[in-house]
Amino acid sequence: MKSSRDTAITKKARKGMESPVSQEPQHQTPGWKRFFAHIGPGFLVSLAYLDPGNLETDLQAGANHRYELLWVILIGLIFALIIQSLSANLGVTTEYPIFVKYCLWLVAELAVIAADIPEVIGTAFALNILFYVPVWAGVLLTGLSTLILLGLQRYGIRKLELLISVLVFLMAACYFAEVSYVKPPAAEVMKGLFVPRLQGDSATGDAISLLGALVMPHNLFLHSALVLSRKTPSSTKGINDACRYFLLESGFALFVALLINIAVVSVSGAVCATTDLSAEDSDRCSDLTLNSASFLLKNVLGKSSSIIYGISLLASGQSSAITGTYAGQYIMQGFLDIKMRIWLRNLVTRCIAICPSLIVAIIGGTTGSGRLIIIASMILSFELPFALVPLLKFSSSSTKMGPHKNSIYIIVISWVLGLGVIGINIYYLSTRFVTWIIHSSLPKPVTVLIGVVVFPAMVFYVMSLIYLMFRKDTVVTFDEKLEASMEQGMHGVSGGAEVVPCREDLARVRLQ
Repeated sequence: MKSSRDTAITKKARKGMESPVSQEPQHQTPGWKRFFAHIGPGFLVSLAYLDPGNLETDLQAGANHRYELLWVILIGLIFALIIQSLSANLGVTTEYPIFVKYCLWLVAELAVIAADIPEVIGTAFALNILFYVPVWAGVLLTGLSTLILLGLQRYGIRKLELLISVLVFLMAACYFAEVSYVKPPAAEVMKGLFVPRLQGDSATGDAISLLGALVMPHNLFLHSALVLSRKTPSSTKGINDACRYFLLESGFALFVALLINIAVVSVSGAVCATTDLSAEDSDRCSDLTLNSASFLLKNVLGKSSSIIYGISLLASGQSSAITGTYAGQYIMQGFLDIKMRIWLRNLVTRCIAICPSLIVAIIGGTTGSGRLIIIASMILSFELPFALVPLLKFSSSSTKMGPHKNSIYIIVISWVLGLGVIGINIYYLSTRFVTWIIHSSLPKPVTVLIGVVVFPAMVFYVMSLIYLMFRKDTVVTFDEKLEASMEQGMHGVSGGAEVVPCREDLARVRLQ
């Protein structure tokens, strides 16, 4: 990461992103008005929990286990709310050794590519369902349309946030309409939400897939950058108020995301649990994909089932692709401090992200694209700790956060949940690899060679995480004296005029 003097976005970009917050003195602005000024980042961030990769794992979990794994979604989104609020509160960067900084940048860029694969392919599937566009052409159209929609940045970040919010509620309307037709039993849905169960051979794997698909590493970088678009008073009270508003806004956005995920699982579980399915539909339920899931409602909605499903998938994929590109541009500039025009940065990050999807779509078609989504989810599970560990460390550090650091309760809860998610992902993916090695159908020399390469890489991976967790960080990004003097300046008078602190002077106290 870069020094504390630099922000995740340039001054010029931030100026274009700043929302039209009232210039009234903070004590005269009503609380509800200040709250609405902070609405927006949470909805952009919530799309990571509604992207096509999440929808596919939801569909498969519902088809295999009906409502039994809904509690995993509930726990996952509660944990997501905690870490996203920490990410919003942090809003600072710190100094790492140059080698570590570039390694973290490469990991973050790979996370953006992996996260973008389901989004791009999901949008391409939606275009195929609605307009019969070939998947490879849909990938190209997705990249082009994303760049066009990102052009809304020139009119201010609030316009783009409004577009994303509309797409989120469009998704909600589609899936809630589907639930109203299917009518899953409310008692079983509530039981699935609040009674943890893991029944069946594939339940553990599906539960981990659900959890891994919910928490996206690039989303943590994105939230820290987005909150910089708001004008926050440079005082302890102003910062605390902003943190509270962002928490409330994120909570509402993630609650909507929770309802949509529950709706997807419920629709899949209700339809695939019926006894009057044809043999073809039964086979589809056993291997649901984004491209085949529209059949779930054909018995109740007829031909319109494909249209409604396609619209919801298009809204999910397109809006998620926008936020993925957004995250990519912030990561590139935040780690490398590269100064380039916004449209050029968007073009570079978009091209980097869609290349794997385009290649696989051309070579492997629909089947290959579906498998690529699974591979991308596994990559994201491995990369999550490299974003999560620094976040938990910095948000709990007095040298980074000063009086705004996490309380002891939040520190304990966040570390327990964070290490739990990391441990589950590593254990599951490692055991899956060992199982594959043992039962591999490849020639034995090839299998041995793969093992020789991968096992040392796994050891290096674990050692890298240990280094990040226990490395002593001495770089101070919070200046208590500077904040105190700035806070006094806000209430002081010099020559009959109110002294307003310069925001740039508080770069070392940059907690949004």
